Amino acid sequence: MCHLLKYPLIFILLLALLGAKLWADSPVQGPNVIVIMTDDQGYGDMSAHGNPILKTPEMDKIHAQSVRFTDFHVSPKCTPTRGSLMTGLDPMRNGATHVCQGLSMMNREVKIMPQYFAESGYATGLFGKWHLGDSYPHQPRFRGFQEVLSFRAWGITSLADYWGNTYFNPMLMHNGVDEKYEGYCTDIFFDEAMKWMSSCKDQGKPFFVYLPTNTPHYPNVCPKKFSDPYKGKKHKGLLAHAEFYGMISNIDENMGRLENFLKEKDLRDNTILLFLSDNGSQSVKAAKLYNAGMKSHKGSIYEGGHRVHLFVRWIDGQLSHGKDISDLTIVQDILPTLVELCGLKDKKNQHDGRSFAELLKGKKESLEERISVIQAFNNAKKWSHALVMKDKWRLMRHKGGNELYDISLDPHQDQNVYDQFPEVVKELSSHYDLWYKGTAKAWHDPRYIIIGSEYQNPLNLYSNDWIGDYCDHAGNLGQAKAKGFWHIQVEREGEYEIELRRWPEESQKTLVEAWAPNKPKTARPIAKASLKVADFEKAVAINAEDTHAQFTVRLKKGQTKLETRFFDEHGKVLGSAIYVKVTRK
Repeated sequence: MCHLLKYPLIFILLLALLGAKLWADSPVQGPNVIVIMTDDQGYGDMSAHGNPILKTPEMDKIHAQSVRFTDFHVSPKCTPTRGSLMTGLDPMRNGATHVCQGLSMMNREVKIMPQYFAESGYATGLFGKWHLGDSYPHQPRFRGFQEVLSFRAWGITSLADYWGNTYFNPMLMHNGVDEKYEGYCTDIFFDEAMKWMSSCKDQGKPFFVYLPTNTPHYPNVCPKKFSDPYKGKKHKGLLAHAEFYGMISNIDENMGRLENFLKEKDLRDNTILLFLSDNGSQSVKAAKLYNAGMKSHKGSIYEGGHRVHLFVRWIDGQLSHGKDISDLTIVQDILPTLVELCGLKDKKNQHDGRSFAELLKGKKESLEERISVIQAFNNAKKWSHALVMKDKWRLMRHKGGNELYDISLDPHQDQNVYDQFPEVVKELSSHYDLWYKGTAKAWHDPRYIIIGSEYQNPLNLYSNDWIGDYCDHAGNLGQAKAKGFWHIQVEREGEYEIELRRWPEESQKTLVEAWAPNKPKTARPIAKASLKVADFEKAVAINAEDTHAQFTVRLKKGQTKLETRFFDEHGKVLGSAIYVKVTRK
């Protein structure tokens, strides 16, 4: 060391390098974060919000311990809410505007939530539903999540899901590989999340966990011990939806197990816990029985479709726990809020949402006045399925008529006051016009799936991600009449093997056979298959024993479309290949 002192510049550089090394190796000091998002649980679907039949004691405890947002809004359906949560951007701006038809993928240039955490030294894990693209580069393991346990498309039993899957003992994707798990789906996701958090704790590494359950989404299936207590129960003459309530009761039990785990591992106090839902209740039956005074349910732009619960707890952060916040807040606010609370790196800070961190800490009494727009559907037409919100005002304009509601006086939205408040209509309409002008163009940008990449080869294309007819459910698979195409980007020039299927590969079913002997109408008389991609177009004959049609084509690097068709023996178009496997040779 004394020799180095003769050369002060070298000494300073060595100290700087040593300091950088120590800084890089030192553990991140930020809090852990767990974001739990239930699927299709409405605001009224818990006992803390007054449900007269459903019992959710663990959710009620979290409610009592948290800062509660009583005017918090998401999109009326799954994917748009999830995209906004991840990006802090409106659906029309981030690209994820619809549950399928090529519109469920976020702009891959946009930085998303797990990337913020990973860049700041956090371990990042997803356990549950993604619903933001099923092929490279849109899968969560390519968007910042280091550990992923999930499934494809909207849920277990979806068209893109593993053939024959159920909520019990399902096949799940673990870091991109289908693996068999034992137990009920929600239990599995909580179990695996806790195992992973425990390993992070042992390594002294802070974690960000995204735990979006696939329940209580349809199909309404759960262990009987959770649904049986609700069978036959009535409120004001209305019968309880036992299986739907049972799925929520199961989530509630898992919330309790998670709480015990956090206490045992000494993680509870320095973990930010957020609990919310992705849209209103999927159960029309449950929404009619009790909906916290709101109109409608999932899919609607009335309050019952998009106003949901949000609880936030961070003991060490000394938040204003036990307090209700009535400010108009939106799911886009969560990312900038976590960036601020956790001190994450955010150079651009380009979000549509606003941080409500100072509201949580009690440093602010209210947010600045805001106007927010909800619009997320399978088209980008002006005022299509759109809502403008300011304070307690709700404006909708559509072919069926114009509507304005003051929900502070009319929470069920029964009294349309559109003609009585022209100045409010003008202000909100003008805001929408500017908003639409700035976002509509982005909706039309293609969402490309990349083929030929070393990250996913072979790669599967699913009909839920194509542009064309709706083809996302088992019923669509049984009919096999839908048609569509995929926007693809060829990463490497070369020879590609492309396989066209009507049934998923693991089913080992032939192109022409029915779903099952008792479903003869699901058989399709496929006699010929065609592929059109770039400047390649060819048709091949199909034999009765063929499980797929196969093509070999040389593709140049660049962006193009991939389109398929199945024909009968008379040349009539029957539909498109629902599953396509692409392999760079």
